[in-house]
Amino acid sequence: MSIKRLQTVVGFRSEDGIEISDQRIRLLEAIDTLGSISAAARTVGLTYRGAWDAVAAINNLAFQPLVLGRAGGKSGGGASLTEDGRRFLRAVQIIRRELHRHAHAVSIELGADLVVPALSWRHMMRTSARNMLLCKVAAVTHGAVNTEIDLAVSPSIKLVAIITEGSVKSLGLEPGSEVFALIKSSFVMLAPDGEVGRTSARNVLHGKVARREDGAVNSEVILDLGDGKSLAAIITKESATSLDFKVGDRVCALIKASHIILAVD
Repeated sequence: MSIKRLQTVVGFRSEDGIEISDQRIRLLEAIDTLGSISAAARTVGLTYRGAWDAVAAINNLAFQPLVLGRAGGKSGGGASLTEDGRRFLRAVQIIRRELHRHAHAVSIELGADLVVPALSWRHMMRTSARNMLLCKVAAVTHGAVNTEIDLAVSPSIKLVAIITEGSVKSLGLEPGSEVFALIKSSFVMLAPDGEVGRTSARNVLHGKVARREDGAVNSEVILDLGDGKSLAAIITKESATSLDFKVGDRVCALIKASHIILAVD
């Protein structure tokens, strides 16, 4: 073959849509070695924000987090893998060894450089929603038109969604079902912890500011909700300045139940 030799690449896509790419695997390995998200980002060629978003996505799409980290800006950001994270990397090493062994054997058989397709993943769902959380349905309360769905994101994080009865049937939702909760970042309202007062928003999540990035008009605020989960909110820069949100501040996120979209793989 005249095609340049390629390396085998490991990536995963589970039957329920959870995905981890080769680059994200290398990011996890770098975090485990360096103990820092910012240092790991430089090692694998990601921006700090890209690496932080990758870690948040991995943790949000797993029932138990693979990475425990604390935001510290571009000069910091300590992090470590959980035992689940290290077990995952050990499994990756075994798969890599087997791939290399088989690729070498086939290369000898063909007598030429081998092109091995990447074992890559690609999520079937593509969405503009900034937040995608893997949940389990805890309860379903049926109504004549709309149905209330209680969701367990983690042992301490709960959500309530309101969708139509027809959607419940088409998605096949029942207690114990796994479902993705999609929440646009512009649907997330923020308030300082303890200053929410009475509100019609059904979901009030407590967390602390992990990162804030200001643009010309809007600001993106990332909240650490605990249990390895995070939530992104887009608010006006004027609001972010007026509320003076800083990294480490305790903040409440308010989300209307009707603003949560549910999806199954």
